[in-house]
Amino acid sequence: MPYRLDDRLAFPHPAQADEDGLLAIGGDLSPQRLLLAYAHGIFPWYTADSPVLWYAPHERFVLYPTEINVKKSMRQFMRNTALHVTVDRCFPEVIAQCASKARVGQEGTWITEDMEKAYINLHDLGFAHSIETYDAHGTLVGGLYGIQVGEVFCGESMFSHVANASKLALVYLCQQMDFKLIDCQVYTDHLASMGAKLIPADTYYQILQQQDLIRHAF
Repeated sequence: MPYRLDDRLAFPHPAQADEDGLLAIGGDLSPQRLLLAYAHGIFPWYTADSPVLWYAPHERFVLYPTEINVKKSMRQFMRNTALHVTVDRCFPEVIAQCASKARVGQEGTWITEDMEKAYINLHDLGFAHSIETYDAHGTLVGGLYGIQVGEVFCGESMFSHVANASKLALVYLCQQMDFKLIDCQVYTDHLASMGAKLIPADTYYQILQQQDLIRHAF
């Protein structure tokens, strides 16, 4: 049975998650609780009609930036495109676009209004970041956002309104920023084609233990 959280800032050990990765229920989305969760490989994933659900999958889908697979067609696109990438230019808009994007096989969104507010708060505190893709006219056409845990980037969601826009943001994240690991959380064929792979949860937790998360005082 999943652990029921109370007002204490504490989580059970991630190894106690059930076979689907569900670890705990309840709690809040305060910066302190969210940072504690990410520092231990735990993340919230739920819908508006359920309590907060916390997950810690037994395998972790990750991408090592040095192993990203940028195909020849994408390299040609990058040389010729008028799209350009920025960082932390419009975090609230990126998360709003991710929340509103329709996804195959998914009704509604797991990025609830409360979750948007919580991650914008983390961004204001310096822990959440967005990578944005703009077209030649300055219109936001793609991007992604996530949480920084030292040299680990915990990717949360991405969106794209034109071909290769989110992929361009991901390539920028891997090649231009100082992260050693990107946590993709849940397997997708798209990210697997770009070099992401499953690793044991214990391996991921060992990497997290080496990170300096708390760089700001609350």
